[in-house]
Amino acid sequence: MAKVIAITNQKGGVGKTTTSVNLSAALAKMKKKVLLIDMDPQANATQGIGIDRTSIKNTTYDVLVDDKALEDIIVHSSQRGLDVAPASIDLAGVEIQLSNIKTGKEQRLKHAVSKLKKVYDYILIDCPPSLSLLNTNALSASDSVLIPVQCEYYALEGLTQLLNTILLTQSVFNKNLTIEGVLLTMLDSRTNLGVEVSQEVRKYFKEKVYDTVIPRNIKLSEAPSAGLSIFDYDPSSTGAIAYKKLAKEVVKRNG
Repeated sequence: MAKVIAITNQKGGVGKTTTSVNLSAALAKMKKKVLLIDMDPQANATQGIGIDRTSIKNTTYDVLVDDKALEDIIVHSSQRGLDVAPASIDLAGVEIQLSNIKTGKEQRLKHAVSKLKKVYDYILIDCPPSLSLLNTNALSASDSVLIPVQCEYYALEGLTQLLNTILLTQSVFNKNLTIEGVLLTMLDSRTNLGVEVSQEVRKYFKEKVYDTVIPRNIKLSEAPSAGLSIFDYDPSSTGAIAYKKLAKEVVKRNG
């Protein structure tokens, strides 16, 4: 039975999509069967994993709006064991398209995902950098939430709002939703700031913070433009080593 993890932070530029793509790839390299669901209208995870967006017929938009089966939109990536449910800019209009639906619009992804939980070991959902109906669908469909937090000033800014959204989702749509973990990203080891922020986040979230910290790494920034995970772009880079460690930590936490 798949563990469904939403990777989310309404603050942009924290390494959310980078984590979605590379954690998915790392888990697949560990012989896990993985589905990456792209729920971001920017479709960066779709492109970052090497899917040609011009060749896509249906996306997560069709799943949410037209009740298309999730298995019917899945595309196989070049990484063995890693499938992708691609996104498109159409997702930006989901809120309007579903505005006339009085009940159940927050759980449309949950129903679609439930049919595939026996097929995969892990289902990761890349969420948009906003607190919207797309995020609510992702949280309702998930077992847990992974929160990337950038090692810079104002790292905890906005997280209270995100935590309130998680609590609201728990109370209304998904009582079993938990925090999977908090991931420190973009650490610049040359500065004291990164260490200070790391300490602040660990003080706040305690054991929920992963031991693995993702460094600021140019190779991680370059890989998406090539449509490759870090493991195909530069497997010896510090970024690749970090995401490999993170995948092992995620698997260990899940027994």
